Amino acid sequence: MTGSGSTGPDWLAVCRASVDDVRRVLDELPTRAEREPVVAQGLGGDDTTAVDKAAEDAIVARFRDLEDVSILSEEVGRIGEGSTVVVIDPIDGSLNAKRGIPFFSVSIAVAAGDRMGDVHFGYVYDFGSGEEWVARSGEGATLNGQPLSMRPKDTIEILSFEATLTSLVARDAPKVAALAYRLRIMGSLALSLCHLAAGRLDAVCSLKPARSVDIAAAQLLVREQGLAIDLPEAPPFDAAPLDVEGRSRVVAAGTPELCAQLFAALSA
Repeated sequence: MTGSGSTGPDWLAVCRASVDDVRRVLDELPTRAEREPVVAQGLGGDDTTAVDKAAEDAIVARFRDLEDVSILSEEVGRIGEGSTVVVIDPIDGSLNAKRGIPFFSVSIAVAAGDRMGDVHFGYVYDFGSGEEWVARSGEGATLNGQPLSMRPKDTIEILSFEATLTSLVARDAPKVAALAYRLRIMGSLALSLCHLAAGRLDAVCSLKPARSVDIAAAQLLVREQGLAIDLPEAPPFDAAPLDVEGRSRVVAAGTPELCAQLFAALSA
């Protein structure tokens, strides 16, 4: 497989084709009235809206016929028994997508097994900016084909909260006031982690347990940049199962020490 030293699909090409699939869905469902009706409940417990379902159906159809592939997706869970696991979040930041806010992504990770440490290819595409984020294990991370070069600051100038109910922000924002100078709440955990990898943010945390489908692709960009990411309530990170359950809040920053400081503050 691409990036792992063996033959197999051109994962980048397949992911780019998946972006086209989702873009067609967005064109077919252009308004909030068409995108946000709830049509089911996903295996992760969240409501499945019309745009979520249509985007997932399109991407699953793209990957389903690949040889020796099993699919893990946000709404339908696990499909197939192949040894290569493709982890899909068809629309990360779906509330933004439903409301027409241009900050949401498709997130696709390819793994040689069932754990986070098995991920060897990560792809995130931002439908608002058109930015394409790619990571290959041992080969680094790129933005629009160019290697990432900037690092987050050693102190937290900008912290991104994700998975944010108003009540959670009200509870946790005061806890980090002495640690982080400014706060951003952007609405896509995958994209926030990509921005961390590019040095645009200095730290990211989810205020409720994160699922592997949300982070599997973007965490590889973070790690390929030599940055730190942790699931402190369900360690170790590499052993985290690729599934649709949320077991731990995620924290990410430039160093493990800064991650530990951030989680300690949030847990106080």
